Amino acid sequence: MTDAAIRLRRSRAADGARILAIWRDAVDATHDFLSGADRIAIEAEVRDFLPAAPLWLAVDAADRPLGFMLLDHAHMEALFIDPAHRGHGIGRLLVAHALALHPGLTTDVNEQNEQALGFYLRLGFVPVGRSATDGQGRPYPLIHLRAAG
Repeated sequence: MTDAAIRLRRSRAADGARILAIWRDAVDATHDFLSGADRIAIEAEVRDFLPAAPLWLAVDAADRPLGFMLLDHAHMEALFIDPAHRGHGIGRLLVAHALALHPGLTTDVNEQNEQALGFYLRLGFVPVGRSATDGQGRPYPLIHLRAAG
């Protein structure tokens, strides 16, 4: 269950370093399927845009970000949780917020990221398609999901 002290807020410029650390730690914990070269290239791309992106953050009582979500209208482009805080409902809280804003929410998940796919399926998302490559054409298939109901 989510700690009652967790709240959501929009990101600010001062959050940039922490957001990148969450991304890096979460990817290292869940994306072992990435080649070393692709991992480096993706991090360079993320470093260029993520700190300034309009994110929703889940923060603790001390206002320290524990996870973040990037929404592009009704599409969730990113959801990353600090691995030290996984399993505490932070991802569910962020997804519930996105669903409140956009009931027809869609997202994509790497096919090789079985933990993430299971998370979305448990939340009631249903597969609606598949791509053989990721958005940059790399050989990491994506499962396209839509919130059911």
